[in-house]
Amino acid sequence: MNPTLLIRHLNAALAAPTLATALSLWPLLGLPMGALAQTSDAAGAKAALTVQVVSPQAGEWTSTLAVNGNIAPWAEAIVGSQVNGLRLVEVLAQVGDSVKAGQLLARFDEAPVLLDLAQARAAVQEAQAQLADATANAQRARSLGSTGVVSVQQLGQVEAAEAVARARLATAQAVVAAQELRLQHTRVLAPDAGSVSARSATLGAVAGPGTELFKLIRQARLEWRAEVPAADLSRVKTGTAARLTTPSGAVVSGTVRRVSPAVDPQTRNALVYVDLKTSENSDARAGMFARGELRFEARRALMLPAPAVLLREGFDVVLVVDERQRVRQTKVTVLAREGEQVAVQGLDTKARVVARGGAFLADGDAVRVVEAPAK
Repeated sequence: MNPTLLIRHLNAALAAPTLATALSLWPLLGLPMGALAQTSDAAGAKAALTVQVVSPQAGEWTSTLAVNGNIAPWAEAIVGSQVNGLRLVEVLAQVGDSVKAGQLLARFDEAPVLLDLAQARAAVQEAQAQLADATANAQRARSLGSTGVVSVQQLGQVEAAEAVARARLATAQAVVAAQELRLQHTRVLAPDAGSVSARSATLGAVAGPGTELFKLIRQARLEWRAEVPAADLSRVKTGTAARLTTPSGAVVSGTVRRVSPAVDPQTRNALVYVDLKTSENSDARAGMFARGELRFEARRALMLPAPAVLLREGFDVVLVVDERQRVRQTKVTVLAREGEQVAVQGLDTKARVVARGGAFLADGDAVRVVEAPAK
Protein backbone atom coordinates (compact mmCIF):
# COMPACT_ATOMS: atom_id res chain seq x y z
CA MET A 1 0.00 0.00 0.00
CA ASN A 2 1.06 3.53 -0.63
CA PRO A 3 2.78 4.89 2.55
CA THR A 4 0.72 8.11 2.49
CA LEU A 5 -2.55 6.18 2.16
CA LEU A 6 -1.44 3.79 4.87
CA ILE A 7 -0.82 6.67 7.30
CA ARG A 8 -4.21 8.20 6.52
CA HIS A 9 -6.03 4.92 7.21
CA LEU A 10 -4.00 4.46 10.38
CA ASN A 11 -4.87 7.95 11.62
CA ALA A 12 -8.53 7.39 10.83
CA ALA A 13 -8.57 4.07 12.72
CA LEU A 14 -6.85 5.54 15.76
CA ALA A 15 -9.13 8.57 15.82
CA ALA A 16 -12.35 6.53 15.43
CA PRO A 17 -14.94 7.42 18.10
CA THR A 18 -15.90 3.81 18.73
CA LEU A 19 -14.10 0.51 18.70
CA ALA A 20 -16.53 -0.80 16.12
CA THR A 21 -15.61 1.94 13.71
CA ALA A 22 -11.92 1.27 14.29
CA LEU A 23 -12.40 -2.44 13.64
CA SER A 24 -14.20 -1.66 10.37
CA LEU A 25 -11.29 0.50 9.18
CA TRP A 26 -8.48 -1.74 10.34
CA PRO A 27 -8.67 -4.37 7.53
CA LEU A 28 -7.95 -1.57 5.04
CA LEU A 29 -4.44 -1.37 6.48
CA GLY A 30 -3.69 -4.97 5.60
CA LEU A 31 -2.45 -5.61 9.14
CA PRO A 32 -3.42 -8.40 11.62
CA MET A 33 -6.12 -7.55 14.13
CA GLY A 34 -3.64 -8.04 16.96
CA ALA A 35 -1.76 -4.92 15.90
CA LEU A 36 -4.74 -2.82 16.91
CA ALA A 37 -4.32 -3.88 20.52
CA GLN A 38 -0.75 -2.61 20.49
CA THR A 39 -2.03 0.91 19.74
CA SER A 40 -4.89 0.94 22.23
CA ASP A 41 -2.55 2.16 24.95
CA ALA A 42 -2.22 5.46 23.10
CA ALA A 43 -5.67 6.42 24.46
CA GLY A 44 -6.89 7.53 21.08
CA ALA A 45 -3.88 9.84 20.31
CA LYS A 46 -2.39 10.00 16.83
CA ALA A 47 0.75 7.87 16.35
CA ALA A 48 3.95 9.96 16.60
CA LEU A 49 6.82 9.70 14.06
CA THR A 50 10.29 9.91 15.55
CA VAL A 51 12.30 12.69 13.91
CA GLN A 52 15.62 14.41 14.39
CA VAL A 53 15.64 18.18 14.70
CA VAL A 54 18.36 20.73 14.10
CA SER A 55 18.64 24.45 14.74
CA PRO A 56 19.76 26.86 12.01
CA GLN A 57 23.45 27.61 12.25
CA ALA A 58 24.97 30.97 11.39
CA GLY A 59 27.29 30.77 8.41
CA GLU A 60 28.41 32.45 5.21
CA TRP A 61 26.99 31.94 1.76
CA THR A 62 28.20 33.14 -1.59
CA SER A 63 25.63 34.12 -4.18
CA THR A 64 26.47 33.12 -7.72
CA LEU A 65 25.31 33.99 -11.21
CA ALA A 66 25.49 31.30 -13.87
CA VAL A 67 26.71 32.64 -17.22
CA ASN A 68 28.15 31.36 -20.48
CA GLY A 69 30.75 32.74 -22.82
CA ASN A 70 33.72 32.19 -25.09
CA ILE A 71 37.39 32.01 -24.17
CA ALA A 72 39.46 34.43 -26.22
CA PRO A 73 42.96 35.94 -26.22
CA TRP A 74 43.44 38.90 -23.89
CA ALA A 75 45.16 40.66 -26.81
CA GLU A 76 46.56 39.52 -30.13
CA ALA A 77 49.53 40.72 -32.15
CA ILE A 78 49.80 40.28 -35.91
CA VAL A 79 53.34 40.01 -37.24
CA GLY A 80 53.52 40.96 -40.91
CA SER A 81 56.04 41.55 -43.65
CA GLN A 82 57.54 45.04 -43.99
CA VAL A 83 59.62 44.43 -47.11
CA ASN A 84 58.73 43.96 -50.76
CA GLY A 85 60.05 41.51 -53.28
CA LEU A 86 62.18 39.46 -50.89
CA ARG A 87 62.07 35.69 -50.41
CA LEU A 88 61.62 33.97 -47.06
CA VAL A 89 64.73 31.88 -46.45
CA GLU A 90 64.12 30.83 -42.85
CA VAL A 91 61.04 30.21 -40.67
CA LEU A 92 61.94 29.63 -37.02
CA ALA A 93 58.59 29.72 -35.14
CA GLN A 94 55.74 27.25 -35.26
CA VAL A 95 52.19 27.26 -33.91
CA GLY A 96 52.18 26.70 -30.16
CA ASP A 97 55.70 28.02 -29.56
CA SER A 98 56.27 30.37 -26.65
CA VAL A 99 58.34 33.33 -27.75
CA LYS A 100 59.97 36.31 -26.06
CA ALA A 101 59.85 39.94 -27.11
CA GLY A 102 62.41 40.56 -29.86
CA GLN A 103 62.88 36.86 -30.65
CA LEU A 104 63.65 36.04 -34.31
CA LEU A 105 60.64 34.38 -35.93
CA ALA A 106 61.62 34.37 -39.62
CA ARG A 107 64.21 35.82 -41.99
CA PHE A 108 64.06 37.19 -45.54
CA ASP A 109 66.87 37.01 -48.06
CA GLU A 110 69.04 40.02 -47.28
CA ALA A 111 71.45 39.80 -50.23
CA PRO A 112 69.48 42.21 -52.50
CA VAL A 113 69.20 44.69 -49.64
CA LEU A 114 72.93 44.54 -48.96
CA LEU A 115 73.63 45.37 -52.61
CA ASP A 116 71.25 48.35 -52.52
CA LEU A 117 72.84 49.49 -49.27
CA ALA A 118 76.32 49.35 -50.74
CA GLN A 119 75.18 51.40 -53.73
CA ALA A 120 73.58 53.97 -51.42
CA ARG A 121 76.73 54.29 -49.36
CA ALA A 122 78.76 54.84 -52.53
CA ALA A 123 76.35 57.59 -53.53
CA VAL A 124 76.97 59.22 -50.15
CA GLN A 125 80.71 59.23 -50.75
CA GLU A 126 80.20 60.78 -54.18
CA ALA A 127 77.94 63.45 -52.73
CA GLN A 128 80.48 64.19 -50.01
CA ALA A 129 83.18 64.75 -52.66
CA GLN A 130 80.91 67.02 -54.66
CA LEU A 131 80.06 69.01 -51.54
CA ALA A 132 83.73 69.41 -50.67
CA ASP A 133 84.49 70.73 -54.15
CA ALA A 134 81.52 73.10 -54.09
CA THR A 135 82.44 74.37 -50.65
CA ALA A 136 86.03 75.10 -51.77
CA ASN A 137 84.81 76.99 -54.83
CA ALA A 138 82.43 79.03 -52.72
CA GLN A 139 85.16 79.94 -50.24
CA ARG A 140 87.50 81.14 -53.04
CA ALA A 141 84.72 83.14 -54.63
CA ARG A 142 83.86 84.84 -51.36
CA SER A 143 87.54 85.70 -50.72
CA LEU A 144 87.83 87.32 -54.18
CA GLY A 145 84.49 89.06 -54.02
CA SER A 146 85.93 92.18 -52.38
CA THR A 147 88.57 92.59 -55.10
CA GLY A 148 86.03 92.75 -57.90
CA VAL A 149 87.53 89.75 -59.74
CA VAL A 150 84.35 87.73 -59.13
CA SER A 151 81.08 89.38 -59.92
CA VAL A 152 78.10 89.23 -57.63
CA GLN A 153 76.31 86.97 -60.09
CA GLN A 154 79.17 84.50 -60.21
CA LEU A 155 79.40 84.48 -56.41
CA GLY A 156 75.70 83.66 -56.20
CA GLN A 157 76.06 80.80 -58.66
CA VAL A 158 78.94 79.28 -56.71
CA GLU A 159 77.07 79.49 -53.40
CA ALA A 160 74.00 77.92 -55.01
CA ALA A 161 76.12 75.03 -56.27
CA GLU A 162 77.39 74.53 -52.73
CA ALA A 163 73.81 74.38 -51.38
CA VAL A 164 72.80 71.88 -54.06
CA ALA A 165 75.75 69.65 -53.23
CA ARG A 166 74.84 69.75 -49.53
CA ALA A 167 71.24 68.75 -50.34
CA ARG A 168 72.43 65.88 -52.54
CA LEU A 169 74.53 64.58 -49.66
CA ALA A 170 71.54 64.69 -47.32
CA THR A 171 69.44 62.80 -49.88
CA ALA A 172 72.12 60.13 -50.28
CA GLN A 173 72.38 59.74 -46.50
CA ALA A 174 68.59 59.32 -46.27
CA VAL A 175 68.74 56.57 -48.87
CA VAL A 176 71.37 54.80 -46.78
CA ALA A 177 69.17 55.06 -43.69
CA ALA A 178 66.23 53.65 -45.65
CA GLN A 179 68.27 50.70 -46.87
CA GLU A 180 69.57 50.03 -43.36
CA LEU A 181 66.00 50.01 -42.07
CA ARG A 182 65.01 47.69 -44.89
CA LEU A 183 67.87 45.41 -43.88
CA GLN A 184 66.51 45.30 -40.34
CA HIS A 185 63.07 44.37 -41.67
CA THR A 186 64.51 41.27 -43.29
CA ARG A 187 64.55 39.89 -39.74
CA VAL A 188 61.00 39.27 -38.48
CA LEU A 189 60.96 39.75 -34.70
CA ALA A 190 58.28 39.10 -32.08
CA PRO A 191 56.79 42.44 -30.92
CA ASP A 192 55.88 41.02 -27.51
CA ALA A 193 56.18 37.88 -25.44
CA GLY A 194 53.44 35.32 -25.97
CA SER A 195 52.51 32.17 -27.83
CA VAL A 196 52.17 31.65 -31.58
CA SER A 197 48.51 30.98 -32.38
CA ALA A 198 48.76 31.01 -36.21
CA ARG A 199 51.48 30.84 -38.85
CA SER A 200 51.06 31.69 -42.51
CA ALA A 201 54.76 32.21 -43.28
CA THR A 202 55.94 29.73 -45.91
CA LEU A 203 59.56 29.00 -46.69
CA GLY A 204 60.50 30.33 -50.13
CA ALA A 205 57.47 32.60 -50.47
CA VAL A 206 57.86 36.18 -51.66
CA ALA A 207 55.67 38.27 -49.38
CA GLY A 208 54.51 41.79 -50.06
CA PRO A 209 54.33 44.59 -47.50
CA GLY A 210 51.61 43.99 -44.92
CA THR A 211 51.34 40.25 -45.52
CA GLU A 212 50.48 38.43 -42.27
CA LEU A 213 53.15 35.96 -41.27
CA PHE A 214 52.34 35.09 -37.63
CA LYS A 215 49.66 35.75 -35.03
CA LEU A 216 50.55 35.88 -31.35
CA ILE A 217 48.52 35.68 -28.16
CA ARG A 218 50.22 38.43 -26.21
CA GLN A 219 51.78 37.28 -22.95
CA ALA A 220 49.87 33.99 -23.41
CA ARG A 221 46.96 35.55 -21.48
CA LEU A 222 43.41 34.35 -22.02
CA GLU A 223 40.13 35.92 -21.01
CA TRP A 224 36.60 34.65 -20.66
CA ARG A 225 34.00 36.85 -22.34
CA ALA A 226 30.92 36.00 -20.28
CA GLU A 227 27.49 37.15 -21.41
CA VAL A 228 25.58 38.67 -18.48
CA PRO A 229 21.89 39.62 -18.70
CA ALA A 230 21.24 43.33 -18.41
CA ALA A 231 19.11 42.77 -15.28
CA ASP A 232 22.11 41.33 -13.40
CA LEU A 233 24.72 43.70 -14.78
CA SER A 234 24.60 46.05 -11.76
CA ARG A 235 25.83 43.23 -9.50
CA VAL A 236 29.04 42.70 -11.46
CA LYS A 237 32.01 44.85 -10.46
CA THR A 238 35.68 44.94 -11.33
CA GLY A 239 37.41 42.32 -9.20
CA THR A 240 34.41 39.98 -8.93
CA ALA A 241 35.58 36.37 -8.69
CA ALA A 242 34.68 33.96 -11.47
CA ARG A 243 34.94 30.26 -12.06
CA LEU A 244 34.36 28.40 -15.30
CA THR A 245 34.39 24.81 -16.45
CA THR A 246 36.07 23.79 -19.70
CA PRO A 247 34.52 21.16 -21.98
CA SER A 248 36.82 18.55 -20.41
CA GLY A 249 35.49 19.34 -16.93
CA ALA A 250 38.53 21.24 -15.66
CA VAL A 251 37.82 24.23 -13.44
CA VAL A 252 39.58 27.54 -14.13
CA SER A 253 39.33 30.55 -11.85
CA GLY A 254 39.52 34.19 -12.83
CA THR A 255 38.72 37.78 -11.94
CA VAL A 256 36.52 40.34 -13.72
CA ARG A 257 38.77 42.92 -15.38
CA ARG A 258 36.24 45.03 -17.25
CA VAL A 259 32.50 45.28 -17.82
CA SER A 260 31.32 46.33 -21.25
CA PRO A 261 29.60 49.73 -21.27
CA ALA A 262 27.14 48.58 -23.95
CA VAL A 263 24.39 45.95 -24.07
CA ASP A 264 23.68 43.94 -27.21
CA PRO A 265 20.26 45.17 -28.44
CA GLN A 266 19.39 41.71 -29.80
CA THR A 267 20.35 39.45 -26.88
CA ARG A 268 20.05 42.09 -24.11
CA ASN A 269 23.33 40.76 -22.73
CA ALA A 270 26.55 42.58 -21.97
CA LEU A 271 30.06 41.17 -22.15
CA VAL A 272 32.07 40.83 -18.96
CA TYR A 273 35.80 40.34 -19.51
CA VAL A 274 37.34 37.90 -17.02
CA ASP A 275 41.11 37.46 -16.73
CA LEU A 276 41.82 33.73 -16.42
CA LYS A 277 44.49 32.24 -14.19
CA THR A 278 45.79 29.50 -16.46
CA SER A 279 48.85 27.33 -16.05
CA GLU A 280 51.00 25.56 -18.60
CA ASN A 281 48.98 22.37 -18.09
CA SER A 282 45.61 24.07 -18.44
CA ASP A 283 43.40 22.83 -21.25
CA ALA A 284 41.69 26.21 -21.70
CA ARG A 285 42.10 27.32 -25.31
CA ALA A 286 41.12 30.41 -27.24
CA GLY A 287 37.85 29.86 -29.08
CA MET A 288 36.39 27.46 -26.50
CA PHE A 289 32.83 27.84 -25.22
CA ALA A 290 32.65 27.48 -21.46
CA ARG A 291 30.01 27.55 -18.76
CA GLY A 292 30.71 29.11 -15.42
CA GLU A 293 29.57 31.42 -12.70
CA LEU A 294 30.36 34.77 -11.18
CA ARG A 295 30.80 34.59 -7.40
CA PHE A 296 29.89 37.61 -5.32
CA GLU A 297 30.96 38.59 -1.81
CA ALA A 298 30.14 36.22 1.04
CA ARG A 299 27.21 37.17 3.29
CA ARG A 300 25.98 36.00 6.66
CA ALA A 301 22.96 33.67 6.69
CA LEU A 302 21.33 30.77 8.54
CA MET A 303 22.36 27.35 7.26
CA LEU A 304 20.29 24.15 7.28
CA PRO A 305 20.93 20.65 5.93
CA ALA A 306 19.60 20.29 2.42
CA PRO A 307 17.05 17.52 3.31
CA ALA A 308 15.41 19.89 5.84
CA VAL A 309 14.19 22.22 3.09
CA LEU A 310 11.16 20.93 1.18
CA LEU A 311 9.36 22.15 -1.91
CA ARG A 312 5.60 22.20 -1.49
CA GLU A 313 3.08 23.90 -3.76
CA GLY A 314 5.87 25.88 -5.39
CA PHE A 315 7.28 27.25 -2.11
CA ASP A 316 10.36 26.37 -0.08
CA VAL A 317 9.25 25.27 3.38
CA VAL A 318 10.64 23.71 6.55
CA LEU A 319 8.85 21.84 9.33
CA VAL A 320 9.35 23.50 12.70
CA VAL A 321 8.56 21.54 15.89
CA ASP A 322 6.72 23.64 18.49
CA GLU A 323 6.52 23.20 22.27
CA ARG A 324 3.56 20.79 21.87
CA GLN A 325 5.74 18.45 19.80
CA ARG A 326 3.77 19.17 16.65
CA VAL A 327 5.18 20.31 13.33
CA ARG A 328 4.33 23.64 11.78
CA GLN A 329 4.98 24.20 8.09
CA THR A 330 6.94 27.44 7.68
CA LYS A 331 7.86 29.18 4.42
CA VAL A 332 11.50 30.24 3.98
CA THR A 333 13.52 31.99 1.32
CA VAL A 334 16.40 29.96 -0.09
CA LEU A 335 19.38 32.21 -0.69
CA ALA A 336 21.89 29.68 -1.95
CA ARG A 337 22.76 25.99 -2.00
CA GLU A 338 26.31 25.03 -1.14
CA GLY A 339 26.80 21.28 -1.34
CA GLU A 340 24.75 19.67 1.45
CA GLN A 341 23.95 23.01 3.10
CA VAL A 342 21.22 25.50 2.25
CA ALA A 343 21.30 29.18 3.19
CA VAL A 344 17.80 30.31 4.18
CA GLN A 345 16.03 33.43 5.37
CA GLY A 346 12.88 33.68 7.47
CA LEU A 347 13.74 31.53 10.51
CA ASP A 348 14.64 32.16 14.12
CA THR A 349 18.00 30.87 15.32
CA LYS A 350 16.25 28.93 18.13
CA ALA A 351 13.81 27.14 15.84
CA ARG A 352 13.84 23.35 15.91
CA VAL A 353 13.60 22.12 12.32
CA VAL A 354 12.95 18.54 11.21
CA ALA A 355 16.28 17.46 9.72
CA ARG A 356 15.01 14.77 7.36
CA GLY A 357 11.93 12.73 6.60
CA GLY A 358 9.67 15.76 6.41
CA ALA A 359 8.05 14.43 3.26
CA PHE A 360 6.10 11.96 5.42
CA LEU A 361 4.73 14.68 7.70
CA ALA A 362 1.86 17.10 7.34
CA ASP A 363 1.23 20.39 9.05
CA GLY A 364 0.08 19.71 12.64
CA ASP A 365 1.37 16.13 12.93
CA ALA A 366 2.64 15.03 16.33
CA VAL A 367 6.24 13.85 16.44
CA ARG A 368 8.69 12.34 18.86
CA VAL A 369 11.85 14.50 18.87
CA VAL A 370 15.44 13.27 18.89
CA GLU A 371 18.18 15.83 18.69
CA ALA A 372 20.37 15.43 15.63
CA PRO A 373 24.07 14.77 16.39
CA ALA A 374 26.19 17.89 16.22
CA LYS A 375 28.58 18.16 13.27
